Amino acid sequence: MTKIGLISDTHGFLDETVFEHFKDCDEIWHAGDIGSIEIIDKLQAFKPTKFVFGNIDAKEIQWLVPENQHFTIEGLNVWMTHIGGYPPNYNSLVKKQFKIQIPDVFVCGHSHMLKAMRDAKHNNLIYLNPGAAGKVGWHQMKTLLRFTLDSGKMSNLEVIELGLRGK
Repeated sequence: MTKIGLISDTHGFLDETVFEHFKDCDEIWHAGDIGSIEIIDKLQAFKPTKFVFGNIDAKEIQWLVPENQHFTIEGLNVWMTHIGGYPPNYNSLVKKQFKIQIPDVFVCGHSHMLKAMRDAKHNNLIYLNPGAAGKVGWHQMKTLLRFTLDSGKMSNLEVIELGLRGK
């Protein structure tokens, strides 16, 4: 059993309450638009963290973290990228990759729209976008996701609200 904390679109701002919300997590996943190397350092010092870079991330971040992460955890194949679209309107690169292999869990950020759903009709996968945890963007509420993976199943999915974007 592995407990995951999922964050995205920090844009250089890391709300300190993230550490409290993710204290019982085994891993953190950051789905891009990190915004600063300090956020990478803080999260890695706190918990094992997987990152992907986003469209606002400078070259110094792109040199440290990949654009895509493909990995297996608790019997589930996961693909994490920053810009992926959403069911059924995935971007063309995602659709192309899905013709080769469809992950069990597809994670992305970018839209600043919190969305967690099963795309059973088109791809039979779990789609996760934690919304945005930073202060930059059009979202109103800063959000995170937290969930458990165990033996090929996801459970205990929680939406965490960190407060209004400007605060």
